[in-house]
Amino acid sequence: MYFIQYFYVIMFISGVWVFVSKRKHLLLMLLSLEFIVISLFIMLVMYLLIYSYEFFFLMMFLTFSVCEGALGLGILVGMIRTHGNDYFHTFNILQC
Repeated sequence: MYFIQYFYVIMFISGVWVFVSKRKHLLLMLLSLEFIVISLFIMLVMYLLIYSYEFFFLMMFLTFSVCEGALGLGILVGMIRTHGNDYFHTFNILQC
């Protein structure tokens, strides 16, 4: 049982590591954020199952994570339309 809990913590840490190390592409950062959200969701499900709480908070968590994903994809599409790629080094906020 403890190995499974450590596995989800390792999933979370690896997602954070990829998020920190892959700062060049916006798409890779969004994918690592979704991986972090999935690992947090699984840890939350395990916590609620162990202590036999209700699962209403899971619906709120999933709603906010879907909104976060949709906003990230909207930013990605807008950035690709204006700049032609998703590299951060070509993105300058002072340009009009």
